[in-house]
Amino acid sequence: MRRLRGGNGPPLLARLRVGSKLMLLVLLPVAAMLAFTAFSAVAQWQQARELDLFHTATRVSFETTGVSDAVARERIAAVLARLRPDRDTLGERAAAERSTDRALTTATERAGAWSGADVAGELGAFGRQLHAIRAQTDTGSLSASAVVQQYQTVQDELLDTVADLESGGPTRAAGRAADAHIALLQAIEAGERERAEVAILLSTPLAHRPTAAGRWPALEEAQLREFRRDTSAPLRAELYATRFGKPGRAVRSVRDMLAAADPRTAHWPSYDSWLADSRARIDSLRGIQDQAARELAGTAAHDLHTAKVRALRDLALSLAVLVVVTVLALALRRSITRPLREVAAGARALSEGDLSYDIRYAGRDELGDVADTFRELRVTTERLAAEIRSLNTAIDDNRLGHRADVGAFAGTWAQLLGGMNATMASFAAAHGRRRRAEEELESIFNLSLDLLCITGVDGYFKRVNPAFERTLGHSAETLLSRPFTEFVHEEDRADTRAALDRLASGVEVAEFENRYLRADGTERWLQWSARPVPEQGLVYAAARDVTESRRHAREQAALRRVATLVARGAPPEEVFTRVAEEVGELLGTTAAVLRHHPDGSRTVLGTAHDPEVFEPASRDARRDAARRAIHEVTRTGRAARAGRAVAAPIVVDDRLWGFVVAASLREALDRGTEDRLADFTELIATAIANADSRAQLTASRARVVAAADASRRRIERDLHDGVQQRLVALQLDLRLAESLVTDPTSELSEQLSHVSKGLDDAFQDLLQVARGIHPAILSKGGLGPALRSLARRSAVPVELDLALPAARLPEQPEVAAYYVISECLTNTAKHAHARVVRVEAKVRDDVLELTVADDGAGGAEPGRGSGLIGLIDRVEAIGGKLDVRSPPGEGTTVRVRLPLAVPPTDV
Repeated sequence: MRRLRGGNGPPLLARLRVGSKLMLLVLLPVAAMLAFTAFSAVAQWQQARELDLFHTATRVSFETTGVSDAVARERIAAVLARLRPDRDTLGERAAAERSTDRALTTATERAGAWSGADVAGELGAFGRQLHAIRAQTDTGSLSASAVVQQYQTVQDELLDTVADLESGGPTRAAGRAADAHIALLQAIEAGERERAEVAILLSTPLAHRPTAAGRWPALEEAQLREFRRDTSAPLRAELYATRFGKPGRAVRSVRDMLAAADPRTAHWPSYDSWLADSRARIDSLRGIQDQAARELAGTAAHDLHTAKVRALRDLALSLAVLVVVTVLALALRRSITRPLREVAAGARALSEGDLSYDIRYAGRDELGDVADTFRELRVTTERLAAEIRSLNTAIDDNRLGHRADVGAFAGTWAQLLGGMNATMASFAAAHGRRRRAEEELESIFNLSLDLLCITGVDGYFKRVNPAFERTLGHSAETLLSRPFTEFVHEEDRADTRAALDRLASGVEVAEFENRYLRADGTERWLQWSARPVPEQGLVYAAARDVTESRRHAREQAALRRVATLVARGAPPEEVFTRVAEEVGELLGTTAAVLRHHPDGSRTVLGTAHDPEVFEPASRDARRDAARRAIHEVTRTGRAARAGRAVAAPIVVDDRLWGFVVAASLREALDRGTEDRLADFTELIATAIANADSRAQLTASRARVVAAADASRRRIERDLHDGVQQRLVALQLDLRLAESLVTDPTSELSEQLSHVSKGLDDAFQDLLQVARGIHPAILSKGGLGPALRSLARRSAVPVELDLALPAARLPEQPEVAAYYVISECLTNTAKHAHARVVRVEAKVRDDVLELTVADDGAGGAEPGRGSGLIGLIDRVEAIGGKLDVRSPPGEGTTVRVRLPLAVPPTDV
């Protein structure tokens, strides 16, 4: 058998007790059967769960079907009200709308309790679409055909939702019933669409009626064929009776008339008779639809009940079999495990050195043989223990020539005693090897470049290596004669004592850093790693001199902070001050950033630590040293040192722009200070170049926006003074020509009226284009009247909250504010599907603040090429800021801040 091991542990099966193995052996076939049964039960429960979900989905789909029926009735009512508006048709349309709202509310509540797809959200979206269609229908801007088309979009989406809900039939019967129900819904929708289109046709004057047949009868017939294929025989009979009843024959007669190549207009039905016949036929189809829905619900409920009963029956049978087999296996297990436990207890006692334990089991089976073997093993173990005791006594007496009697044992026992004899023979040689190892360790201790020491918990060094002496400059005698905390920097002594206390308490390893004072008074940073030996009261420690690496890390951190400030585009004066502070902190000096002018004069831009040193009236010796260092930099173009001062040049576009100067309180600065200072000058040069680029970019964007606004005003003025005036003149001429026509019913009069209307529409379109280019009301009346004009023309209702001063605002902020709000209203009408837009405008602290918020779909992203990018450019070109917040489904909010006084940019 292949051994399954986990690391160095015993085989997997060896970890099980015999009783467990017996149970596994007996129950393995039953377990396989149970596993198969359980898998089948899980599959059946899963099918039952799917049937339950499908059953719930059908209830949601039936409510959605009710919404679809209500929308269909609302559509035909809206069409009739558009074709022949009177009190009855308008009342029927209002009643149909209320019925649709009730059906939509009921379906939304039913869908909200379902855990499947977000049908409630889709129904909410359908409700918003219906409100938008009703608003357009109320204004009369839609023709009857357009009304049908608008409602058709909602109907198609509703039927798609019903199809999605009923498409998951887990069984064949449920799937066929669902397919039949969906096919009948599609057929009814085709009949409804045909009813509306024929009503529109019959309301048209006879001379202008089209003769081509629509596509809806063919679509209805195809869906009814599919319904007959999948439904039950009684429903097929109901469908046959409906098709060949009186309303069905009347509708088919109209279809044949419309499909004829030369229909006889005299035999066309009346408008009212068509509506009555088609309505009666569709009502019959809806009755069949209700029966199909009941068949679908009954099929789903029957399948669900059958699946649950089958799963419970199979599970109960499997559990009964498992109980019977388990009882038999437990009885057999008890007859085997009792003697095994006795043998195991004897083996455990023998392994623990208890040779007095006696195994009483004396059966004649295999377990009895094992018990006899353990009795013989106990006697052999007693003899082996006596030999081992004699070897231990010889070691204690230093009689390394003593040997055990190997010949009295055989096999593994003889090999064990032979190995112990070999151990005795090599024991003396181990003393010599130990001595040589100690000498090698001594050499490593003395030659190590790291600082190695042994200290006691009493606070004194017990031993230090030569590297310790070289680093600190003290002799070994000095280091060993005084408490080591006297060599630690005064500020680090408390932390060092705390670390020693942790080591004394038994912490395995302690790592920390502190400063030691050299014999010459300078500081050295040491990084320690220490391990205690509590039983000896000692601590073994190793240290590394990290003074230079810490200084390098401080320099890099300072450079990163300054580089981050530069990358953020901070103002140059902030960068200059930060550079002076970082240089002063890093070098422990006073520092300054100076600007060099072409006439040789210099300006202090940023200082740190004793800034009065760089004042013109200062008599400090460091100022004289700094002046000499700057003079040397000006002459050579490289970093230079003069006494206690160091200076480095700032070069921008290959010209000397300024200096960074550091002056020390000590006699001299460290070597390499010039190079460290040069790193900061490169960052200052980058900051100056970045600021100059930003200023040029801002000015360029402002010029582009100003040029575009001037072009808009010129084009608007040309349109107003040129094309608009010519169109007005043509309108007057056309009115004169109409007055000369004596017969107002003649073809010439109708043509002149048609041309006049087209000319009026063209004039209105041109007027809208001129207003969009640059509105005249903005130039004449200011921002307030212009925004109110925008609100009146908006397709979405606008709520204005204007808190603007009576005086006119500057031109650039006014124009920018107008176009921002105009673009936002346009985007809302095109994409947001919002019900209302709130616009706020106020002036606070010389800043014009704008807020445009809608309750639409949200999801606007400026980075995807929308019109918001142009608005951001326009706002930022005059120093403003535009922020867009548009989470999906929560509307869009645009906030703008426009400064009314833009300060000039200077680098």
